Amino acid sequence: MITVLTGGTGGAKFVDGLRQIVPPEELTIIVNTGDDMLWWGLYVSPDVDSVTYMMAGRLSQERGWGVKGDTFFALRAMGQLGQPIWFHAGDRDLATHILRSKLLSDGKTLSEVTAEIAAKLGIKARILPMSNSRVETRVLTPVGDLSFEEYFVQRWYQDPVESVRFAGASDAEPAPGVIEAIRTADIVLLAPSNPVSSIGPILAVPGIRAALRESRARIVAVSPIVGGAAVSGPAGALLAAQGFAVSIGGVADFYRDFLDVLVVDSRDFQAAEELRKAGLRVSCAPAIMRTVEDRVALAKAALAAAMQPPTMEAAAENL
Repeated sequence: MITVLTGGTGGAKFVDGLRQIVPPEELTIIVNTGDDMLWWGLYVSPDVDSVTYMMAGRLSQERGWGVKGDTFFALRAMGQLGQPIWFHAGDRDLATHILRSKLLSDGKTLSEVTAEIAAKLGIKARILPMSNSRVETRVLTPVGDLSFEEYFVQRWYQDPVESVRFAGASDAEPAPGVIEAIRTADIVLLAPSNPVSSIGPILAVPGIRAALRESRARIVAVSPIVGGAAVSGPAGALLAAQGFAVSIGGVADFYRDFLDVLVVDSRDFQAAEELRKAGLRVSCAPAIMRTVEDRVALAKAALAAAMQPPTMEAAAENL
């Protein structure tokens, strides 16, 4: 059984690789909901939607978000009516948000709604939001305290970041099945998602980080930092704002209390050797996912790293 923690476009690409080599019944995907927001009165869960569309073969590969082949008539009409249109929700995408909002208003939880939508799309893998409680990633900048989507989408992550917090996390609970999926997994994979804004909210939910520390699964993280910079997006800026180095070492430090193996890009082999000297298991593989073949290769590399026998030192520590 394989459990994946994921969020963002890098996470969706990694999940795409996994879904092609892992039977769906053996795959549980725990998804960040710190980006969730109300848009035109509708409940939107961007990362859950991206994973759901990817698993259903419906994600737009050109944009990296939304539904492939979507139209934007509603977006243009709302703009003409004077409504904000910086969040580019397509027409087919809106159908998902409308259904989710209806089911939530009927009294269902986000977990139940996510499972129902996934089932309607023919998805057999389990997709679990990290929590049914509202947790919101907030980014403090010189222009104010912004939601993550305001910072990332509306303002194109151009503002200097002073700090990041996860509002509501301390009072949240893991969604049903999340802790069990971590504890019973044979392998836990952390996708090459932004550690702060995509994986950070998941780890901020009480009980999840402890479950990772206590899990007997092999825990493997894939670094989204290559050559001292983020592959895409603001991962570097957010790591720095939280006091972590923008390097594979910074990624390792972010996950250090539960991490078994870090998978890094092949060009970081020298930095990887330094981490090995410090006692961390590191595996090198091509980590840039430009094609479907790249995604599959990286997923295979992560699974291979998870199945390597531990070093003598690590085995002794586990006795």
